[in-house]
Amino acid sequence: MALENKLDISDSAELARVEEKISKKRAVELFEGSCLNNYEAGTFCMLSAIHKYLFEQIYDFAGKLRDVNIAKGNFRFAPVMYLESAIESIEKMPQSTFDEIIEMYVEMNIAHPFREGNGRSTRIWLDLILKRELNLVIDWSLVDKDDYLLAMERSPIKDIEIKHVLRQALTDQIDDRAIYMKGIDHSYYYEGYAVYKTEEL
Repeated sequence: MALENKLDISDSAELARVEEKISKKRAVELFEGSCLNNYEAGTFCMLSAIHKYLFEQIYDFAGKLRDVNIAKGNFRFAPVMYLESAIESIEKMPQSTFDEIIEMYVEMNIAHPFREGNGRSTRIWLDLILKRELNLVIDWSLVDKDDYLLAMERSPIKDIEIKHVLRQALTDQIDDRAIYMKGIDHSYYYEGYAVYKTEEL
């Protein structure tokens, strides 16, 4: 079953195709526009603004904290009742080095604040932090899909692998739109058609 959406699409595969098309177009607009200029990199406000911009034409919940508990495989993301406090803790984390920034990224993935679209939003969020703090971004075309997935699965326990995977893909081409868009292009390798188990509250 497809998630409830503004487009009244009931087929999940069709929704995924339309969602990808719209979110990519909106991601380009984000890159070329100035709507994120008033947000501080590394804050949830910025992440929420990114998510809202990417998905507001598709979902009513765009930019809003999820109100269901979700799990993927055997991993349960942060319970709804602790979600706000988890995000507050993440925002207090230091972000002056590569290791610190990736630790924030890992924690935000564990929080998984939105019902859908976390991966695409947090990859843009991550690149904006790296750009501001280190004048670097990730070239996602250099990130092996399987290595990334395995490293992210293990990251709540041991984050050395994801740090290694992403460090190898750092680039100083921070204003290259093609490199920026690769984080969105990879979304269906990393999260598309993901099966989330949900618990309605």
